[in-house]
Amino acid sequence: MIKVLLADDQSLVRSGFRMLIDSADDMEAVGEVDNGLEAVQVVRSRPVDVVLMDIRMPIMDGTEATRQITELGGDTKVLVLTTFDLDEYVFAALRNGASGFLLKDALPDQLLGAIRSVAAGDAVVAPSATRRLLTHFADKLPGEAPDGASRLDVLTDREHEVLHEVAQGANNAEISQRLCMAEGTVKTHIGRLLSKLGARDRVHLVLIAQECGLR
Repeated sequence: MIKVLLADDQSLVRSGFRMLIDSADDMEAVGEVDNGLEAVQVVRSRPVDVVLMDIRMPIMDGTEATRQITELGGDTKVLVLTTFDLDEYVFAALRNGASGFLLKDALPDQLLGAIRSVAAGDAVVAPSATRRLLTHFADKLPGEAPDGASRLDVLTDREHEVLHEVAQGANNAEISQRLCMAEGTVKTHIGRLLSKLGARDRVHLVLIAQECGLR
C-alpha cells in the first residue's frame, strides 16, 4: 500500500483527496495536516511514501517543508499541488526536492496516477510544463547557478544531445525519433544522466539543464 500524507490548509480539499485516495486499492491516506511543520513532524514519526503538499500554508509553507523532508534522507517523496497561475515558490519547491507538481483541478485518475509514479521514484511533471515553469520563473529566483560548463563536462556528446531534448520537454518516444535511436537506448542514456549529474529524477534533470544554461 502507498501511504499518503495530505498537507493542505483547506479541510474540504483534504477531505476530497482522502476520499479519492482511500477509494484506490493500492493506497491509503495515513494522515492530514494543515501546515508544513506538522507535515515534517509526521514524516519523522511514521512511514509516509508520498506527501501531497500545498504551497501556501500557515506556520511553515510547503517550500520549506519540502526542503526539510528531503533533508531527512528517507524515501518519502513530495508531490506539490497548486493552481495553474503558479508563483516562484513552486519552482523553489522543485529545487528543494519535490518530485514534481500537479494542478489541483487534475482529473481523479491523473492524481492517482501521479501518486503511483512518484511513489515508484518517477517524476510526474510533464517535461514541457516544467520547461514553461522554469522559463517563466528562473530569473526571479535568488542565488547563484552552479558552473554549468564544468558540471556538464562529464557528459558524452550523445548525453548532451539527450539532455538537451529532455530540457526542451521531449518524452522518450520523441527523443528516440529525433535522435534516431531505440527507445530503450534513450532510457539507458537518461539513466546515465541521472547518475552522472546526481539528479533525483527527470524533473531534476530539467532543473540542472536550466541552471547550466542548456537550451
